[in-house]
Amino acid sequence: MFTGIITDIGRVTAVARQGDTRFTLGTSYDTSAIEVGASIACSGACLTVIEKGPGWFAVKASAETLSCTTLGDWKPGTPVNLERPLTLAAELGGHIVGGHVDAVARVVSILPEGDSLRHVVEVEAPYGRYIAAKGSVALDGVSLTVNDVADGADGATRFGVNVIEHTREHTTFGALCAGDRLNLEIDMLARYAARLLGKE
Repeated sequence: MFTGIITDIGRVTAVARQGDTRFTLGTSYDTSAIEVGASIACSGACLTVIEKGPGWFAVKASAETLSCTTLGDWKPGTPVNLERPLTLAAELGGHIVGGHVDAVARVVSILPEGDSLRHVVEVEAPYGRYIAAKGSVALDGVSLTVNDVADGADGATRFGVNVIEHTREHTTFGALCAGDRLNLEIDMLARYAARLLGKE
């Protein structure tokens, strides 16, 4: 379980595709405090640490994970938002994030709005129905508040989020451009509400 508050920007240092895909990531985390078998959210995808060393750790992703996320695009040098799991003593600064990516969304536009940047993001049906104004969404593992939502005639949904300077400096959002793809996780509460109402 995570909060969507990024605590490090790692970087892919190696990719090995044999059966499952192994990614090695450089990090500023103290890896001596990370157990093999621990979970780390990597740009929103919860992955298991299978090996580690000073300043790096390795994870594996299945073909299913690659098909449902942007991880298939990763190559050496790719920056990755990292978050270690929530502990009972930690402050819940974002929202409850499971690390289970629901869909891949696309950045439509990025425009200045005050001191922040307004990102308009598009997601295909049926995931747009879970996006609500003033609700929460995780994009590449970052907890963000939805400002507005618009459903298109083609079934896709566009929604806006504002990204402040601090977030841009401490996540991969500082390098985002229109057209970039993002891992999207819908709000867990929205998912369960839809299930209880028989709409999923």
